[in-house]
Amino acid sequence: MMISQLTLNQVNPEMRQCIENCLDCHSVCLNTVFYCLEKGGKHSDTAHIRLMLDCAEICQISANFMLRGSDLHSRTCGICADICSRCAADCQSMGDDSQMTACADMCRRCAETCEQMSMAMR
Repeated sequence: MMISQLTLNQVNPEMRQCIENCLDCHSVCLNTVFYCLEKGGKHSDTAHIRLMLDCAEICQISANFMLRGSDLHSRTCGICADICSRCAADCQSMGDDSQMTACADMCRRCAETCEQMSMAMR
């Protein structure tokens, strides 16, 4: 079931979109890690894989913080925005590759909504 189909208690549309982006980014990054490991070469560089795993993890954490209504979600979203931006740049640097471009695009969308969530609570 998609997050947009759920009835979330006290979740505004902006937060719902951020949760959805975080969960999608988590999924895309994990999927891309395995793609990169199979592809090899620069795609399987340790720092690149680590960054994608960091991105997937912080996206999951940020979504969880928002889903449970934690008053600290703006802080996790701020960190998530930074890591997603870094991951997007790193994935984009891998060249003209549709999987890497899709990952970079998803990371950028997540970074944008997480940045908005982090600023909304300050």
